[in-house]
Amino acid sequence: MLKRIHRIGRSVVAVLAGLLLAGCGARVEEFGGPTMGSRYSLKYVVEPGGPGRAQLQQVLEAILAEVDGQMSTYRGDSWVARFNALPAGACAAMSVPVQELVGFGTRLSDDSGGAFDLTVEPLMNLWGFGPQSRGERVPGTVEIEQVRRLVGHQHLRVDGAQLCKDAAVQLDFDSIAAGYTVDRVAAQLEALGLRSYLLDITGELKVRGRKPDGSSWRVAIETPREDRLEAERVLELDGYGVSTSGDYRKYFTADGRRYSHTFDPRSGAPVEHDLASVTVVDGSALRADGLSTLLMVLGAQRGLAFAEERGIAALFIRRQAEGFQAQASTAFHALPTAR
Repeated sequence: MLKRIHRIGRSVVAVLAGLLLAGCGARVEEFGGPTMGSRYSLKYVVEPGGPGRAQLQQVLEAILAEVDGQMSTYRGDSWVARFNALPAGACAAMSVPVQELVGFGTRLSDDSGGAFDLTVEPLMNLWGFGPQSRGERVPGTVEIEQVRRLVGHQHLRVDGAQLCKDAAVQLDFDSIAAGYTVDRVAAQLEALGLRSYLLDITGELKVRGRKPDGSSWRVAIETPREDRLEAERVLELDGYGVSTSGDYRKYFTADGRRYSHTFDPRSGAPVEHDLASVTVVDGSALRADGLSTLLMVLGAQRGLAFAEERGIAALFIRRQAEGFQAQASTAFHALPTAR
């Protein structure tokens, strides 16, 4: 299954207090199941004449299966696994979803000076976080430099509907696949006539409409604690995707140093800064997904500057000696919060 490697410690929780029934038969229902090494869930308002649970679940799970079959790094028969096995100089035909994700990843890489990269899987494996790793360890400088030669969007080339590699690079869509899937599923749900829902796929969210009592769906952003759940902010959203990247549940320590699973492709090593998590809220769950990873790599200071320059709604939570400190971009401050 497609698993969340880059950011297993997701810190977004939907808060759905008081799911009250309303008139005209409207009510909230929910279903979910396993996907991508985690879970998905859909909470939605049932209305007369709207789509039923069986239809919604069939459509949703068909998209999940399609994405898994194309983008999983844990399946030897997936498109990305077959592409990764190709030698330097080879090409492979791309599906439309793969074309969209490669194009999106390339734009994020260009915008950030290489802080975002879809070809970091060899580094993940080297340090012990990837699907082909053999245990967590701190590699030497020579090893890192050797593997870095196989990392970089500059080694990918699009030729019509084909993707070609100039070096033996390996793609890994885990930093954006779930956000992409959320957008795909949300669009299909709305095409079926669903008007109010909260969709969660491995922690990536999309929110639309209102609950039967007229109140907003609420989304809580956790303080990135390891010992207990604690809400840092609670937002009331409609029409937004939400994504959080964090380093506080997937890491290892060696010789007193902490090594997280968030990698800087430019150095070939895990990031070393005090940023514990980043949450991005955007109309596109795909964009929120990719940007949360990018900002996590940049760190709080450079990440906040990047967000301000581009009008990104982002909340940065830094790890301090006395606890945690939150910093929000101007666009994030403008979002509606729960009273």
